[in-house]
Amino acid sequence: MSKFSASRREERIFAQELRSVAKIVGQIVNRYVSGNTITNEKLMTEALRRYSDLLGPWAEILTGKILAGVSRNNLRAWNAVSQRIGRELKTVRAQTEIGKTAKAIQTEQVTLIKSLPIEAGLRAQSLAQQATISGERASTIAEELARTGEVTESRATLIARTEIAKANASLTQARAGYVGATHYIWRTAEDGDVRESHAELSGQVFSYDNPPEIANEGAHGPGEFPNCRCFAEPIIPTDEES
Repeated sequence: MSKFSASRREERIFAQELRSVAKIVGQIVNRYVSGNTITNEKLMTEALRRYSDLLGPWAEILTGKILAGVSRNNLRAWNAVSQRIGRELKTVRAQTEIGKTAKAIQTEQVTLIKSLPIEAGLRAQSLAQQATISGERASTIAEELARTGEVTESRATLIARTEIAKANASLTQARAGYVGATHYIWRTAEDGDVRESHAELSGQVFSYDNPPEIANEGAHGPGEFPNCRCFAEPIIPTDEES
């Protein structure tokens, strides 16, 4: 696997931490659920919103640590490249640009973490309303309400995988711009979980400014779509080309 691939270690840590949040979210919802109904929707919503607010400072610290790990892994790959092309990626200018990119990523990740309790509450409310107006079996609705924690954990795992890949992709592109790399090779994780549409792109060259259009996904680069573990391998210009 290329050194430009996303850090699996950071993904595992991130997913573990977010699943812990999801368990607490499930516990909060379950306090206000009885069968296929919510006993006090207002109190449940307030409890979830308070928890969302409390997550803010913790999420800032967590994402800071996770992004630092992703950045270190990404920088190691770039350091080997910078030695070959004679361009230092630790200059003030380079670090300032990378810092701006990392801050934007962190802001997005904190927002996603804080959304976990809110989304769980909206899902529970929707299910409870469904029970009263659709005539669906009460046991089916009750089972889905009881699965709030499990569903939120699945969402948390998806966020972890997607956000680590997106962070790595953004940092790679930011550093590519600094050294004048305008194109990349699409690489996949090379296992059975790779989407067929992404496998077809493996080894192909694309411009950062013109990512490929993918059916049912739109135009995007590797690692920029939910649950995508693909990554860009930058094509580094030679001294003659730069």
